[in-house]
Amino acid sequence: MVKLYNQISLSDVYQECKDVYQNDKPKFLEMLTQHLDLSSLIPQTFYWSYYKVLGRNRTYSLHSLLAALILQKILGIPKVSLLIIFLKLCKEAREFCGLNEVPDNSQFTRFKQDFGNDLESLFNHLVDISEPICQKIDPKLASTIAFDTSGIEAYVTENNPKFLNSIIRKLKRAYKNNPEVDVYKMAYGMMPSSASANNNIKQLFINGYFCYVYKFAIITNGLGIVRNISFLDDSFKLKHPEIHIEKKSDSPDEDKSISDSKSLKPVLSDYFNLHPNASHNTFLGDSIFDSYATYPMLMDEFKFQKVLIPLNNRNSNPELPPLKYDENGWPLCSKDPSITMKPGGWTREKGRSDRFKWLCPKTNYIAGKWITSCENPCNGKPCGRMTHTSPSQDRRMYPGVIRGSEEWSADYKNRVVVEKTIQYFKEPMSCGNPKTRDNLTIKADLILAGITQLITVILADKIAQPKYFRSLRPLVS
Repeated sequence: MVKLYNQISLSDVYQECKDVYQNDKPKFLEMLTQHLDLSSLIPQTFYWSYYKVLGRNRTYSLHSLLAALILQKILGIPKVSLLIIFLKLCKEAREFCGLNEVPDNSQFTRFKQDFGNDLESLFNHLVDISEPICQKIDPKLASTIAFDTSGIEAYVTENNPKFLNSIIRKLKRAYKNNPEVDVYKMAYGMMPSSASANNNIKQLFINGYFCYVYKFAIITNGLGIVRNISFLDDSFKLKHPEIHIEKKSDSPDEDKSISDSKSLKPVLSDYFNLHPNASHNTFLGDSIFDSYATYPMLMDEFKFQKVLIPLNNRNSNPELPPLKYDENGWPLCSKDPSITMKPGGWTREKGRSDRFKWLCPKTNYIAGKWITSCENPCNGKPCGRMTHTSPSQDRRMYPGVIRGSEEWSADYKNRVVVEKTIQYFKEPMSCGNPKTRDNLTIKADLILAGITQLITVILADKIAQPKYFRSLRPLVS
């Protein structure tokens, strides 16, 4: 049999090499190009806002800048300067973003600062689009929301350890002849409440240490998909004048509990106003939200069927035996259950729900001091044991699910997803250590991280790979 050979011309070789070069695009970018139609996800109001400023075509399109910043978050590129280098070296990435030339650093910064509100609108639009997808993945977890707060450490002088050390050295010199003075405690007290470069960067006790952060509240569903991001800054306070801002106390933990508790209702109100069709029946929060007023607020005003918040030890003394109550709701003496405690009147404290005070039945207040007839008081004090009850006490003890039950344990373990989401935004998406003190840029970066996660959910649904709804990193190879 005679074999026939075809002579390959130089033009054929050139065409084959050209096809290989053009088609050898990284599979990840090819998948994004094929399945991600970013232009269709951008609200029309964002287009109007972006192009009406100049009244003419821009050098870089809205789609191009957004695509570049979203690609940065997906790949975890920590700085815009590195993103620019990546775009200059990778032709396929420029093609995906639709960039003929790469913008400079200031172009990206101005975009974040000028269009922060539009980025929030895009984020809220994607929340509505992703909700049916989350319901399809797991209806129970999608109907659960978890609430938490955190902060982004800003690039300010006060976060430099040298700032505090300089104060300590000065105090040591000033009090070198007075060893009783705790210069370290005094130094922390002298630290300013906010950064000098930006008043929105506040001193808080977060993650076990003092730092200056731009604080935010975040809501995720039980799947760990972000539903809302609210920054607890001056703009938030102006939007919610009903929030009473108190002076900082000596306890940083107490400051954190007050701030978090007071932010809960306005943040949830904003969320449900933005998404009136959102339906959630389970709320997950940590013990910092444990108060008598929280449970009726969540169950009556926001219609949660189950509220899972662990009891906070600050509201009770674990060393004393639990009290019992008679048929009328009066607490009973822990040593003699046949005796009820004495009413002590209403306790009304600013920032707390009204409570009714109960006194030990064997104590009296005579001539300015407590006198007890009990030979062995419960707490070892002449005043005896005191306790409080609240009209909302039943809601706290029975918040739609039995505390300590298997159902409680199974549902509450999902609260960890909100902390994982915060960590995912801070570390893999590189929002946790920004080299800026501008709160608008910090805010835009975190919103872009949320946008990227929601786009990941939409993309995972389009490629029929729900296992990638939290991250596309496994597809990058």
